[in-house]
This record gives sequence, C-alpha cells and structure tokens, in this order.
Amino acid sequence: MTGPAVLVAARRTPIATAGRGFAAHPVDALAAPVLAAVAREVAGAGLPVDDVVLGNCMGPGGDLARVAALRAGLGPEVPGVTVDRQCGSGLDAVLQAAARVRAGDARLVLAGGAESASTAPHRTWRDSGLAYARAPFAPDGFPDPDMGPAAERLAVVRGITRDRQDDWAARSHRLAAAAQAAGTFDRELVAVDGVVRDDRPRAAMDLARLARFAPVFGNGDEPDRPGRAGASGTPTVTAGNSCGFSDGAAAMAVTTLEAAEGLGLPALRVRAAAVAAGDPALPGLGAAWAARRALDRAGMTAADLGAVEITEAFAAQVLAVSDELGLDEALISADGGAIALGHPWGASGAVLLVRLLARMSRADDARPGLAACSIGGGQGVAMIVERVA
Repeated sequence: MTGPAVLVAARRTPIATAGRGFAAHPVDALAAPVLAAVAREVAGAGLPVDDVVLGNCMGPGGDLARVAALRAGLGPEVPGVTVDRQCGSGLDAVLQAAARVRAGDARLVLAGGAESASTAPHRTWRDSGLAYARAPFAPDGFPDPDMGPAAERLAVVRGITRDRQDDWAARSHRLAAAAQAAGTFDRELVAVDGVVRDDRPRAAMDLARLARFAPVFGNGDEPDRPGRAGASGTPTVTAGNSCGFSDGAAAMAVTTLEAAEGLGLPALRVRAAAVAAGDPALPGLGAAWAARRALDRAGMTAADLGAVEITEAFAAQVLAVSDELGLDEALISADGGAIALGHPWGASGAVLLVRLLARMSRADDARPGLAACSIGGGQGVAMIVERVA
C-alpha cells in the first residue's frame, strides 16, 4: 500500500551555543529526549516504530540513530540508521524516511538529526598524525573551501554587500528574540537537563552592534586563504552575520496520512523533495539548486510558497539563494533563523521542518512551505510540504 508521507509531532531541543548549556552532552544524549518525546506524542496511532533515521556529520561515528533509540527507551526491537549529507543531514534523514513511507516499506519512522559541536571528537590523519577539523568536501583537484571563505566568495560573485548581510543578521535576531519572548517556540521545545530555551537570540544585536564586527575571512578571491584583502575590496562576512557553532537535536514522526489523521495533530504532507549538486567552489547556492528541482517536481514556482525556511549559515548564502529563486524575503525564517538560533549542523535541516510545522499550523496562509539547505562540497537538499486539513 502506498500513499503520501506526512510529518507530525515535530520537536527539537533548545539550541545551545557550543561550550555552554550542552557542553557535556554527547550527541546521543541530545537526540534521545527528542525521540522519546516524539514517540510519546504519536503513541496513540498504535503503530510500532519501524525505524529511526538521524542525520549527523561531526559525531563520534558509529550508528548514532541506533544508540539514541536505545537511550530513548524505544525498545531493543527498534532499529536505527545514521545518514551524513553534512549540514543537510537532518533534512535528508526526513527525506529518506518519507520515501520509505510513501513506497509502503514503513508506516512510522522517527527521523531528524543531532549534533554536538561541544563534544565532537578531535581527528587526526593516521599516516601523518596531523589534526583536521573536518573531512574533505571534495578530493584533490577540486575546490574545497571551508564554508566561511566560500560565503565570502559567494558575496563577491553575487554582489551581496556588507550592509545587506548585516541587515539580514539584525532581522534574524530581532525576529527570534521577539518569538522567544512571545512563547512562539515553547510548544516545539523539549527541555533537556534544565536547558529550556535557545540561548543565542539577542534583541540588542542591531545594526550598530553588528557594524563593530571585523571580517573574518578573505575578500573572496582566494577562498582557502583567510585574512587576505585584494582586488574585490573589503571582506564582508563577519561573526555577526554568520551562524554560531551549536549543539542541538530535532526529530519528528514520518507516517501515513491515515495514521496522522487519527492522531489529530497538526501535520504536513510531503509534496516533493530533491537533492542537487553543482560547483563545489560555491556551495552556498546548493539550496537554490535543490529547491528549484523540488519546485519543478511539485509543479510550482516560488510565488506559490507561503513559508520558507533556509539554513542561515551565513547571511550572504541565504540572500544569494533568495535572489537566485526570486523568493519573497518576508517569508524566509519569519521567526528568525540560524544566525540568531544557531546551527547544530546535522540537526539544522530537521530544525527547518520543525519551524515550518509550527509556522504553517498557526498561519492563515494555506500555501505550501519550503525547507532547503546548502551543503559543503556543493550540494543542496530541499523539501516542499503542505498543510493537512
């Protein structure tokens, strides 16, 4: 039996800046409370959990999803699999779960992502003993910039100014701080060991304060050599208009339409999804490549969207994606995004869907929503969802 895949019971931990609220929490200790909360919320469906699919990109290795499922008390009979599409991992995990439900190979899958920048292990190459912060995004012979220098390069290529980036960062903090004060996030949050709220949004992070931040990367001409200035002028990407390293987890139930309707919970139907890839030198555009493909599959244009969530790794990146797709910027991250909330890499794609479910379930606008991530190495992942009446 096949049919649409539906997302319900989307929850997340608070997002903590690395080294703060979750500094001593291994990544499975962040994922487990969210999985347990989601499982409790959908228990009324009377369905066994067929699988747990979690995204993660910087953890200790092994099968995080299985470890977290056991830690969550889901039972030894519940399997788990971990996927890595870098900072699109959480969204890809939900995409994979949705594909299995749609194909009739599962009826209830818990899916999402988790990341602990605080406890991610240090790594060394065995033959040289040299430490490295991340695995390669691309092999020798291809561009392999870190995401920060790549964002600087993207700002140069697309003409995205420092003022525009700072405006976006101020907006992110302003919206997130207002949403937090209004209790907008409360329903989606799962408290973990006394941490009950996101710790990064700052209402005072205005343009004057953002102007004090110095650029931290090069000018975009040499994306692998930070700190250089040259023909392209003054660098524009700063710590203020970029996300922070963060810890957090997010998950949801992916199930059949029949099961979702029986639960009586706010729900989103997966209408289309896509992955895409392109120039690894400009990975910040990956969300646009994937979103365009998903829109085509759904028979839609950007004008048909009523809500958009794009991972705000860098203001330059999200603005480039918006420009590329011709999005209405007022629809993007309307309660603030990763610049204000933080970017727990493997979880961030799932956080987008948590935010979409919360936004779309309370909005008068019945148009579909888009979640999209740009990914290191020049990939993108996107999903279009629509509200279930």
